[in-house]
Amino acid sequence: MQITVKYIFVTGGVLSSVGKGITAASIGFLLKQRGFSVTMIKIDPYINVDAGTMNPYMHGEVFVTEDGGETDLDLGHYERFLDINLTKNHNITTGKVYLSVITKERKGEYLGQTVQVIPHITNEIKDMIRSASKESHADISIVELGGTVGDIEGLPFLEAIRQMGLEEGPKNSIYIHVALAPTLSTTGEQKTKPIQHSVTELRRIGIQPQIVVARSIAPLEEEARRKISLYASIPKKAVISNYDVDTIYRVPLILEEQDLPELILDKLDLNGIPKPDLAYWKEYVDTLSNAQKEVRISMVGKYVKLKDSYLSIIEALKHAGASFGVKPRLKWFEATDIERGKIDVEKVIEDTDAVIVLPGFGKRGFLGKIEAIRVARESETPFMGICLGMQLSVVEAARNLLGLRDANTTEFDPNTPHPVVVLQEEQKRLKQLGGTMRLGAKPIRILPGTTVHKLYGRDVIVERHRHRYEVNPDYIDRLESVGLKVSAVSLEDELRVEAIEYDKKVHKFFIAYQPHPEFKSRPLRPSPAFRGIVAAALGVSV
Repeated sequence: MQITVKYIFVTGGVLSSVGKGITAASIGFLLKQRGFSVTMIKIDPYINVDAGTMNPYMHGEVFVTEDGGETDLDLGHYERFLDINLTKNHNITTGKVYLSVITKERKGEYLGQTVQVIPHITNEIKDMIRSASKESHADISIVELGGTVGDIEGLPFLEAIRQMGLEEGPKNSIYIHVALAPTLSTTGEQKTKPIQHSVTELRRIGIQPQIVVARSIAPLEEEARRKISLYASIPKKAVISNYDVDTIYRVPLILEEQDLPELILDKLDLNGIPKPDLAYWKEYVDTLSNAQKEVRISMVGKYVKLKDSYLSIIEALKHAGASFGVKPRLKWFEATDIERGKIDVEKVIEDTDAVIVLPGFGKRGFLGKIEAIRVARESETPFMGICLGMQLSVVEAARNLLGLRDANTTEFDPNTPHPVVVLQEEQKRLKQLGGTMRLGAKPIRILPGTTVHKLYGRDVIVERHRHRYEVNPDYIDRLESVGLKVSAVSLEDELRVEAIEYDKKVHKFFIAYQPHPEFKSRPLRPSPAFRGIVAAALGVSV
C-alpha cells in the first residue's frame, strides 16, 4: 500500500523512563500487523551527537544498528517488536541537529541570515524526521520524543513536531501523550493530577494530544479515566490504560484490547483495515509468562547496578528461553566486587547452570571478570563471553594455561610483554573517540566442525560489532596448543578473530564472541548464540 507518510508523535510527561518506548514499539507492532510499513524514530534531546561515548550508568545500553549507529536503547525495542533493522538516522539528537546546522553555516548555506532556533534548528529537525521516514519507505512513521514535556532541552523538538502537525495536516499526523498515573501507597488511590499538569504544559506549547496513554501499576479506574478525559479534552475511549504486566511483550495485547490501533487509524483517515489475528503472539507471550522450568545464569559485569546496561542481552536470553519453554533466572555479579574480594568468585558457579561474562570498557573490574572466566573453565560450567568477555577469555587462557603470567590486553597494560589482545591497526591513526570504533554489521566466516558452526548452521553470518581491540593473531598457535581454538574469523580479511571455543576435551561448552549477537535477536527468531548457551545450560542439544 503506497500512501503519504503518516506521522505519530509520542510525547511523555511526569517523569522519564515511564514506558514511552515500549508503548511506541507496541503501537508500531500493532500497525505493522495490519499490513502497514512502519518505521520508528527516537529523538534524544541531549547534546551528545550519539550515545557512543556515554557511560551505561548515565544512559543504559548503547544499542548498535546495522550501519554502525550507536543509539538509544529504545531502538532495540523498536527492532525487536517490529522485526526490522533501523539505521543511525533513526536516532536524532540535539548534537546531530546543531552539528548539521553549524556545518551548513560554515559552508555558507545560510549566507546573509542570522541562524536561529526558529526556523533553522526546527527546520533541520523536521528535515531529519522526514528523511529517515522516507528512506524507510514507510507508510507510518512513529516519532518518540525522549524526556518529558517541560524539559528545556526538548523545547525545539516540541516546536518542530508542532509545526509538522500543521504542515502535514490533521489526517496525516497525530499526537499521543504517555504519562504516569501514580497510586498512593497509603490510600491505594490512583492520582490523575500529574497527567493533567503534563497535558496542560503540552497544550501551552501548542500541542493538543488526541490520545493519552496512562501508565499505572494497575488498570486505570473508571473515575480516573473520566478525569483524564475531562481535563485533556478528549473522549474517554481515547484514554488508554497501559498498566504494569509480567512481560513487555504483553503490552501490544492490552493496547489491542482497548482498540487503540482503530482509534489511531481513524484519526489518520485509514479506516476499513481488518483486525489481525494475534493468536501466535499471545501464544508466545503465554510461553514467556507460564514457563515453569527455570534456567539459572550467572551474569558477570561491571554495570550490574543498572540492568538496562545489558538490556539486549537480557531480552535475547528471554527469546532463547522461550524457544525451549524455560524462563531465565539471572544471578548478577559485580566484577569489581569479585576483584576486590567482596564476593567469593566461587559464588559465580554455585547453584547456576551457565556463566556469561558481559561486555564493557575500562580497566575497573577486569580482574574480577578473568577470575569468573577461570572458575567457569575449571568447573566446566557452560560459558559464554561477549566482546570484552571474549578478549579476557584469551587473557585468562594465556595466563593460566600457557603460563604467560603477565599476558594482557594493551587496553589495560600498553607495556605488557605478552599482548594477546591489541588495538586494531586502523584505530592507531584516529584522533577522536566518538563513532570511531569498529561498528555495525560485519560478515563472519564460521569454521567447519566447530560448535559455533553447529549453532548457526551456516558458513557465513553477519553480526554487529562495537570494539577497538582484537585478539593478536601472533598468539593463536600457542592458544590452540592448550585447546582454545578459533571458531570464526572476519570474512573481510580472515585475520580478525570473531569467536573462540575450547576443544570438547578441555570444556564441554565454552564459547566467546567478539561481536554482539544480542542486537539481532528477535522474540520469534532468537539469536543462535543465545540459544546455544541456554541449551548448554539445560544440557540439551540445539
